[in-house]
Amino acid sequence: MSDDPLELERQVCFALAVASRSVIGLYRPLLEPMNLTHPQYLVMLALWQHAPLSVRDISRLLQLDPGTLSPLLKRLEAVGYLTRKRDPTDERSLAVDLTDQGRALRAEAEKIPPAIVARLGMPISELESLHAALTRVIAATH
Repeated sequence: MSDDPLELERQVCFALAVASRSVIGLYRPLLEPMNLTHPQYLVMLALWQHAPLSVRDISRLLQLDPGTLSPLLKRLEAVGYLTRKRDPTDERSLAVDLTDQGRALRAEAEKIPPAIVARLGMPISELESLHAALTRVIAATH
């Protein structure tokens, strides 16, 4: 490796961008039969863990602005995986909850993490260390 601070291969942003595209690409064939994109899968993960949630809470959990989140929620509602209703305790807030179909999809989704681990061919301990490092990077950028 050279001492050039602008060498492409030395850039953290380059490694993160390529890794992100590559890993998300591994999800595509697993998610397509479920009629999900990767961003929609992240929404479903949040709901499988915490439903019901407000749009504000989903936005916070996924670190997405509500304008980006809204079309994802509309599409998931259109395919029958979730409902969006005004929160009876706060008319300004939308409550998002899973439908029976959305809850049932979780059983299929449980096959995804082991399939991704197998495709990456990396030890779980190494993936856990990578996750911890990326979590620190995310925290440092806020």
